[in-house]
Amino acid sequence: MKKRIKLRTKILILSSILVCSSVLVSGWMMLISISDSFEEEIGERAIAIARTLTQLDDIIINVGQEGGEEYIQPIAERIRLSTNVDYIVILDMNRIRYSHPSETRIGEVFEGGDEIAAYSEHEYTSKALGELGYAIRAFVPIMDEAGTHQVGVAVVGILSPTFQSLVKDYQSDLLVSLVWGLLIGIGGSWFLATNVKKQTYQLEPYEIGRLFEERQTIMQTLDTGIIVTDDKGKISFMNKLAEEYTGYTFSGQMYISEVFTRSWITEQLLESEKVINKPVSFNKTMYLVSIYPIFVKKDFMGSLIILKNRSEIHQLGEELTGVKSLVSALRAQNHEYMNKLHSIAGLIQLDRTDEALELLIEETSDEENMIQFLRDRIDHYPISGLILGKRARAKEMGVHLWIHEDSYLNRVVEGFSSGDLITLIGNLLDNAIESCEDAVLKEVSCLIQGGNNSLYIMVEDSGKGIPTGESELVFQEGYSSKAKEGRGFGLALIKSIVEANQGEISITSKGTNGTIMEIIVGQKIGVGDDG
Repeated sequence: MKKRIKLRTKILILSSILVCSSVLVSGWMMLISISDSFEEEIGERAIAIARTLTQLDDIIINVGQEGGEEYIQPIAERIRLSTNVDYIVILDMNRIRYSHPSETRIGEVFEGGDEIAAYSEHEYTSKALGELGYAIRAFVPIMDEAGTHQVGVAVVGILSPTFQSLVKDYQSDLLVSLVWGLLIGIGGSWFLATNVKKQTYQLEPYEIGRLFEERQTIMQTLDTGIIVTDDKGKISFMNKLAEEYTGYTFSGQMYISEVFTRSWITEQLLESEKVINKPVSFNKTMYLVSIYPIFVKKDFMGSLIILKNRSEIHQLGEELTGVKSLVSALRAQNHEYMNKLHSIAGLIQLDRTDEALELLIEETSDEENMIQFLRDRIDHYPISGLILGKRARAKEMGVHLWIHEDSYLNRVVEGFSSGDLITLIGNLLDNAIESCEDAVLKEVSCLIQGGNNSLYIMVEDSGKGIPTGESELVFQEGYSSKAKEGRGFGLALIKSIVEANQGEISITSKGTNGTIMEIIVGQKIGVGDDG
């Protein structure tokens, strides 16, 4: 596992870098400011000295005159030494030097490049790289005695301090600032890191990130809509299913009142009370809403809202009680009767009344016999209705479903409900009928024997059977040979009901010739020949 740097260490490193950077940048800016101040002060000083030189008569008279340097050089050097400037240069109108700290340069042409404006009677300072290094140079024009004509230029240069020299002069101050900054930064960082760790329950950032990702994944995979709000009703989380239910795409600036307009939910959130499965309708769909207030150390922090599609819950209830199977079977029976009636009506229109009567008598007699058998042997009308419906559905699918003549149901066995019996018989018959769908011989037989203390159900089909090794797999939730979504729950539900009542369920496979499924609760009653 990759070793991670702790939060405290990260903060200490970061603060040290920030402090060092701040001190160094501040020191750099301070030295630049000092350098600028020095240059400004040096410039003013150089201008003042240059102005003094331009007022001396010996300079005014001799500049531009042959041999004038013999008078000007001593004066310039004397002033240079007394004022502690680096050089003084007197130029005539042809830029010829009449003074210079190095006498060998006297008589040569000045070529600094920044002296041109001075020959237009302007005085100014400039910073330039001269023969002795970077210097602040002051240029002041020299006027004649009458002050009407310019006769030359006085140049006073003072070398400016280098950045390196300033660093050397102030290095002790910079070092002290750096040390103090580091001490304060490290102390503050340690305090901040300790406080942050306390607030995060001693968890590192990567641990918090992992917990957040786990929570997101769990919330997104739940089969219910999840919405989380703060104490003001602002939505902080909404999973994909909640977005699908509400029709809103979650953004960071949504309030619950925008999603549930004109609803009691917004008011309920402010009351911070729990609500369980209260119906609410929006987008033309009815939902069940549960609200759970969230408290942290007795402080109300927000609410958890759970949305359930009521139609899906009703669908699950129908599956559990067998109502859906019963309705589907009755629908098939109705469809079968409609086909028979159409056949009879057609025969009558063709004046084949004898054949129509024969078909009517055959159908009526068969149904009357079955109804009379169920009335005599089954003392539970929902089970009778279920059997009639399944029989009609089987007939529609071309499967012959017959009820064993030894079948009877005097009472619902103790511990069972009518819904349990409907679930057991309905699912067994559905599986048997479906298994015969592709078989050559399509027959299903059913034997039901039940009393107050016992129940025996046997369903035999001539279908494709159960493959070797899959007899136990069929009872696993979600397993289905049809490989369709939403299948594979019937036998698992049957097994749970039977085992909850200390009963037994068994499967006997006849290879590819069919399957026998038996349920025994209590003591098995004697069974006659099942044909």
